[in-house]
Amino acid sequence: MSETVALPLWLALAAGLFALWAVYEHVLMPALRWMLTHPANRVIDDMSSRLRIGIRPFQRTRRQALVHRLLTDPKVQQAVDEYARQNRVPVPAVLKRVERYAREIVPAFNAYLYFRTGYWLGRRIARLLYRVRIGYVDSEGLERIDSNATVVCVMNHRSNMDYILAGFLAADQAALSYAVGEWARIWPLSALIRAMGAYFVRRNSRDELYRRVLERYIAMATEAGVPQAVFPEGGLTRDGRMREPKLGVLDYMLRGYRLNGERDLVFVPLALNYDRVLEDRTLIRDSKAGRGVAVWNTTRFVLHNVRLMLRSEWHRFGYACVNFGTPLSMRSRGIDFQALTPEERRAAVAALGKELMNAVGRIIPVLPVPLIAAVFVARPERALSELELKSEVASLLTRLEASGAHVYIPRSDLDYALTVGLRMLRLRHLVDERDGLFCARAEEMPLLTYYANSIIHLVTLDYQISVQ
Repeated sequence: MSETVALPLWLALAAGLFALWAVYEHVLMPALRWMLTHPANRVIDDMSSRLRIGIRPFQRTRRQALVHRLLTDPKVQQAVDEYARQNRVPVPAVLKRVERYAREIVPAFNAYLYFRTGYWLGRRIARLLYRVRIGYVDSEGLERIDSNATVVCVMNHRSNMDYILAGFLAADQAALSYAVGEWARIWPLSALIRAMGAYFVRRNSRDELYRRVLERYIAMATEAGVPQAVFPEGGLTRDGRMREPKLGVLDYMLRGYRLNGERDLVFVPLALNYDRVLEDRTLIRDSKAGRGVAVWNTTRFVLHNVRLMLRSEWHRFGYACVNFGTPLSMRSRGIDFQALTPEERRAAVAALGKELMNAVGRIIPVLPVPLIAAVFVARPERALSELELKSEVASLLTRLEASGAHVYIPRSDLDYALTVGLRMLRLRHLVDERDGLFCARAEEMPLLTYYANSIIHLVTLDYQISVQ
């Protein structure tokens, strides 16, 4: 019984590898899954009683199961067969391609990361950079939304901070799922964004097969009641004005809506504005220069602000404000989009997109910097005293309020609002002061115009503002 048994080295190594694999598969991985899912399940149970719109079963479904459901969807299978036949490609090869698209699109929502890590980071970042405020809210309209409805926040797109700001401010209402562009498909950022419930969208993709997969995922999520946030403009504004809406994602959502289904589809206009957009100079120059210049500008901006922090000379970037408009219920409209002909459907979706963007435009917050910038752009060659500046701002405010605009006056004190707005413009060297007179710098007029353009649509003025 005490005899030594000799084993070949290769056999011992193989046995060791099998033992390690068994420990990994049956001990380590189950422990890791429990460590990840147990806190998330506790958060889901806790948040379900506090959220206005609860976490849907679709969001709790494992990502692999959602990918499989997407691959086996009858409409996706039909698209695969058509593509294989038209391009004379074997069906298994097309399915492999579709699976790659599905894994690229489908998120991996983690409630713990969203409500614990994501919310904490979002709140800290937003409050570090801005004085965050909620301005106008149609409380009665929001209260009327059925908790079982699919809610979609329709937003203007001024900054990449929009994701953080809107998600942070809406975190007590719902776990929003964003449509995120290709800029975020960078590891490890992509993994974090997927865990926050976002799904990736290839902007302006002409790949019909990809578009069918994306369409079916959005339709499935909409039908399952997943709260979503969408930027119909498709990208950041380059001149400060709202862009024409792109209707693809909106149309996909309507494909997941049934007039006589169990859920209503409700669009909520949500408008944001800033006293300072982090990417403002990059956005203006990006249309005229290459990506290298944009990266260099971003790096220089970060280093400049770090240097100011180290010297205790850094200030927050003014106010950031969010307004919530009147919800638009598709059930109350009574339009059965599924019964429309293709031409009728395109016309109905275009009309809806225009209506939603007009609703967002009407509630854009008017903040101190855009307000004062509009005055300087209107009188680019004139030097104004503080009294004259206040008079011009008061005149513009009267016209804005007459048009129904939502003006945010910090501390309800117009003098204070003008002081902080003018201080921001002077700190950024957009406006100079000489002998008590303030005038705009000629070389900075495009940037002043960028901010003025964010509110210029709210009132009919006797002057024209356009990017120079």
